[in-house]
Amino acid sequence: MKKWTLTFLLLIISMLQAGSWGFFAHQRINRLAVFTLPEEMFPFFKANIQYITENAVNPDKRRYAVKGEAERHYLDADVYGDSAVYKLPRYWQEAVAQYSEDTLRAYGIVPWHIYLNKYQLTEAFKAKDAKNILRLAADLGHYIGDANVPLHTTENYNGQLTNQYGIHAFWESRLPELYSDDYDYFVGQAEYLEQAQLTAWDAVIGAHQALDSVLRYERIITENFDPSKKYTIEDRNGINVRTYSKNFSAAYHTALAGQVERQMRKSIKMIGDFWYTAWVDAGQPDLSNLIDVKFSPEELEEMRKAAEELQELKKNIREHDGASLIKDSPMTREKFLSRMWRGQ
Repeated sequence: MKKWTLTFLLLIISMLQAGSWGFFAHQRINRLAVFTLPEEMFPFFKANIQYITENAVNPDKRRYAVKGEAERHYLDADVYGDSAVYKLPRYWQEAVAQYSEDTLRAYGIVPWHIYLNKYQLTEAFKAKDAKNILRLAADLGHYIGDANVPLHTTENYNGQLTNQYGIHAFWESRLPELYSDDYDYFVGQAEYLEQAQLTAWDAVIGAHQALDSVLRYERIITENFDPSKKYTIEDRNGINVRTYSKNFSAAYHTALAGQVERQMRKSIKMIGDFWYTAWVDAGQPDLSNLIDVKFSPEELEEMRKAAEELQELKKNIREHDGASLIKDSPMTREKFLSRMWRGQ
């Protein structure tokens, strides 16, 4: 396996951490969303769960290489004025008419892009294009996860305007890495969304409502914490990295009172809902003959390299298996948890 240079490795780590949720949480969220699907969809997604999991971070990798990608991950709602998250046009053409496309793209388009991505996934289902279904489903999971992150709804996305620089990766990467093994991921069965576009906006609104707590509690704890104990040095893949100490992280996580867990749960359920809705809108195509997806040698090599690179970076990611939540026959929490941990 090739060796990473120190500079390049640090660059990749910083890019991933500054992006959204961190690859740890994005992969876990996408993976667990598979287990919300009905029996007609579950076998196809379960058979390709590794693809859905590993490719959950593709949009973040494209942020720095593809023009127009970065704007799909956030919405700086506060630049439009007070209560803008409630007042902005919900539909793209109306928003363009009011603000211009250049303005919208400058400050983020995540809720509008989620709906576009859902439409593209619906078309892939209609065409029974297995590769595109997987690619678009993985991407859609990523954007939905982003929409549920409070710091993706503000111009102060990394605390740079309030002297809290670094809070972005702290909230969405450090806390999930430390505490998400103890979260309750039983979110129920995927449901059809009558107004998917408005559901995307509901996610942004909910995340934005949580923003005040994200910033305020970090500031309060910092003011009452020994400055010399706020940060620590940890080994990450052979590199000494400065990060928030476990004691400071614990105090912040406690003050947030389950906020990170709630946003992860919302992401998981919402992803399942969008995948299911796209499938229903496509006419509920039979996916049973698509399970064994055939990739070209070039595609397999590209995926192998990507997986190898991620494996080089990620550390102690605990993978979960689970069970289908059968449509019209919701399983009990006990049965779900039992199957998930036994890998059935």
